[in-house]
Amino acid sequence: MEAGQLIDTHAHVYVEAYGERRAEMLDRARAAGVAHICMPNIDLASVPQMYEVADAYEYCHPMMGLHPCSVAEDWQTVLDQMEALLDEREHIAIGETGLDYHWDLTYKAEQQAALERQIAWSRELDLPIVLHTREALDDTIALIRKHQDGRLRGVFHCFGESRKQLDEIKDLGFYVGLGGVLTYKKVLLRNELREDDLDHIVLETDSPYLSPTPHRGKQNEPSYMVHVLEVLAAALDMDRATVADRTTQNALDLYAALGQKVAVPR
Repeated sequence: MEAGQLIDTHAHVYVEAYGERRAEMLDRARAAGVAHICMPNIDLASVPQMYEVADAYEYCHPMMGLHPCSVAEDWQTVLDQMEALLDEREHIAIGETGLDYHWDLTYKAEQQAALERQIAWSRELDLPIVLHTREALDDTIALIRKHQDGRLRGVFHCFGESRKQLDEIKDLGFYVGLGGVLTYKKVLLRNELREDDLDHIVLETDSPYLSPTPHRGKQNEPSYMVHVLEVLAAALDMDRATVADRTTQNALDLYAALGQKVAVPR
C-alpha cells in the first residue's frame, strides 16, 4: 500500500440508508485515500446486501457475525446458518458480535453464549473477531480473557472508555477501533492517549453512524476518517502521516487477508 492510505476497519456501507448515493459516497472514500473498507455484518437479513456490495466493490470486504442487539430466541439457529455461510466464501473477520446491555437485558445470557460461540469460530478459523460493546465492556473483556489462549485476536470497535480498560485490552493483545466518538468534546480518552498506544489502534467510522466533528448529526461515511485521523494525531502530538501509516499497518496486521486484496484507489 502507498504511504498515507487509510483503512476503514468498521463501516456498514451496504445498508439501505445510502440508497442511490452509495456509489458517490464510495468514490469520495477513495478520493480521501481510503484503500480498504471492512464491512461488519449485523444479522441474516443484512447478508445479501453486504455480499452485493462486496461483489461490486473489490475493496469492500465482508465479515460474518451476529450483532448482540440482534440476538433473540432463535440465536442458535441463526448462528448455524451463519456458520454455513462461513464455508461458502471468504470473510475477513468474525463480527460484529459482542455484548450490548443498553437497550434490553432480556437476552443477556443468550448474548454471552452467542459471543462465546463466535469466539470459538475466531480461534478455529484463525480470523480476528470484531467486538461491539455498550454498557458491557467489563463483561466483554472478561469473556475475551477467559478464552484468550494466544490464538485469539481482534478489535474492540468504537472504543471511548477508560484508560484502565484500554490497558486491559492491550494486555489481551487486542486493538481498539477509534472513530467519530474520539472527536467529541466530552470524551476524556483523547487526553489520556500515549504514543505507545498507537501499536494497538486502528481507525474506523462505523458508517453511517457516529459522524465525527464537524459532521456530527449527519450521515457518516468512510471519507470522514480524515477528521478522526487529525484528532488522533493532535492527541498524540504526532504528524498525521506517521499516524496514518501506523494505524494502516495495524489494520493490515489484524486483517491478514487484506494484504492480498486490491489496495490502490482508482
